[in-house]
Amino acid sequence: MWSAGYRLLLWLAFPWILARLWWRGRSEPNYRRHIGERFGIYRDHPSRPVIWLHAVSVGEIRAAEPLLRGLRSRHPQFEILVTQMTATGRETAERLFGDSFRIAWLAYDYPSAVRRFLRHFRPRLGILMETEIWFNLVAEARRCGVPLMLANARMSEKSARGYALVAPLVRTALGQLVTIAAQTAADAERIRLLGAPSVEVTGNVKFDVEPAPGSEALAAEFRGWFGGRRVLLAGSTREGEEELLLDALEKNSLGDAVLLVVPRHPQRFEAVAQLLSARGLKFSRRSANRPLEQGCDFVLGDSMGEMAAYYRACDAAFIGGSLLAYGGQNLIEACAAGVPVFVGPFTYNFAQAAESAIAAGAAMRIRDAEELVREARRLLQDAKLRERMGRAGVAFCAAHRGASQRTLAICERLLASGMVNSPRADG
Repeated sequence: MWSAGYRLLLWLAFPWILARLWWRGRSEPNYRRHIGERFGIYRDHPSRPVIWLHAVSVGEIRAAEPLLRGLRSRHPQFEILVTQMTATGRETAERLFGDSFRIAWLAYDYPSAVRRFLRHFRPRLGILMETEIWFNLVAEARRCGVPLMLANARMSEKSARGYALVAPLVRTALGQLVTIAAQTAADAERIRLLGAPSVEVTGNVKFDVEPAPGSEALAAEFRGWFGGRRVLLAGSTREGEEELLLDALEKNSLGDAVLLVVPRHPQRFEAVAQLLSARGLKFSRRSANRPLEQGCDFVLGDSMGEMAAYYRACDAAFIGGSLLAYGGQNLIEACAAGVPVFVGPFTYNFAQAAESAIAAGAAMRIRDAEELVREARRLLQDAKLRERMGRAGVAFCAAHRGASQRTLAICERLLASGMVNSPRADG
């Protein structure tokens, strides 16, 4: 009954899915490209056996990079397939990997579409990053003899409550995965309570991500644009947070410091630009590619793939998605860059990482935007505190590295076992 209901909902959503692809394609043209892949229609067949990794968007692609390069190094006889769901995820994969890996959309979770996907590529091993549990995909992979594992898995209390509403579907899907590598013991326990029979804790692979090549040189260029002024970065901000920050700045200024705002999603660049203009604030765009003019206190980071450089160019960073109930974005990259970090009250997406960073002295929790502005101004005026927090962040990240190697060891174990055979052609 649950499975039939899920399939019915998918078919009812079909017109909306097509409309959404076309609508998103207005600002992100990649959504209108290779649409056949979304329904399991691909062009050329792989000439070698395939290891497949699915990373839904930018964060997951970046996190998977050490694992992917490790697989390629150890198994040159395999072709590595990397699938995504978002346009920014695909662009990130193409920029990071070029022709080193095969890049494609993952088919939507219609039984016929995922069956075509699996029959076309016939992966010897499938790796799903974080919480990408697609019920029909998992069932069809089991039917086709494709072993699937969930890597870098996280399960917040909020997500666990949501999954519990469809517990029979979740229990079946988790039971069909060959293993699950969880980020933390708390994640592992929540996943077990949902019905997963095989879970082990490997840590968070995002601690292993290296900065993008050229990021330090680009950061130096940014610092030149800022003309020696202190910079507070509001990184990966979500809808509504920029307004809260600007409201707070009307009451308390950052002194001579610059506020650099980098929205999480590129489709919001123009909306944030309009927000700054509507308030009569003089701002510069990163895309303008020039130093700040006199009297300019705001910069809009309207670019993708440059967060590593933004973090290395700033003096303190607020991690977006945490002022409002979005659950927070990843603070690890900022800590690794040696940048003092602020997080808001909502960090359930990265709960343990946030609490551990705060305990290590690398991050500070603020209650609201007004406290953020007050504490940021104090920090920007205290070089010794910034240095101390920055060192703590670097040490915090160094202490938690190694998850990619532990996850890679699981992949090795599966590839070496009799579990990973040539998938059945009949599906």
